Amino acid sequence: MSSLTLTLRDSSTMLRRNLLHARRYPSLTLNLLLTPIILLLLFVYVFGDVMSAGIGGGADRSEYIAYVVPGILMMTIGGTVVGTAVSVSNDMTEGIIARFRTMAIHRGSVLIGHVIGSVLQSVASVVLVGAVAVAIGFRSTNATALEWLAAFGLMALVALALTWIAVGMGMVSPNAEAASNNALPLIVLPLISSAFVPVDAMPGWFQPIAEYQPFTPAIETLRGLLLGTEIGHNGWLALAWCLALSALGYFWSKAVFNRDPK
Repeated sequence: MSSLTLTLRDSSTMLRRNLLHARRYPSLTLNLLLTPIILLLLFVYVFGDVMSAGIGGGADRSEYIAYVVPGILMMTIGGTVVGTAVSVSNDMTEGIIARFRTMAIHRGSVLIGHVIGSVLQSVASVVLVGAVAVAIGFRSTNATALEWLAAFGLMALVALALTWIAVGMGMVSPNAEAASNNALPLIVLPLISSAFVPVDAMPGWFQPIAEYQPFTPAIETLRGLLLGTEIGHNGWLALAWCLALSALGYFWSKAVFNRDPK
């Protein structure tokens, strides 16, 4: 077999393994999935009228649904990949990685299986949260088919970038609890982005924190694609952040994985 064939074969085997784990132990995925759904319902039905007035949309909850859903979808991706960090940490600490090192398999297939499995779970989670958003009134009537395709592509790219970072976090964590804590910024950063209120509406000292981080340009790009509005320079910034985080996470994870065990 060629090297590419071996890589594909072993990676598909590891992908099936990770998907079986997710199916047999769904509690972590469900817990992470419930958080964005609860936040969506909370901000729409409890704070929706007030928040809509605050962003200049008038006291109309439907205005705020359109604004907040893109941020919730990005938060869903961030929450889903936390489970990946925990799963990778479990593999590292329970000895299975040491066992894989002794087997005649492609070394990178272990990481590739985790990454592809996490991206698929992120996409499934986004679809479920999106279905809830549509059920409570979200509509994307101004977006074209091409913009919808670009929106799904963006979310998949963000999921890929964050997954590689989560894999690195999981590999350097001594246990699953530490991995969950280390990956917490992937949930917190969307909260301090433009997910819930525009950056211009924040205090002046806080605006740079919200603006110069990866989630804000990604959310603004997704919002523009789903609502059919202008994206501006956010599209290029989101793409740059995704590529940079993917490269960082990949080389970080690869370096840790290839390190000789102590």
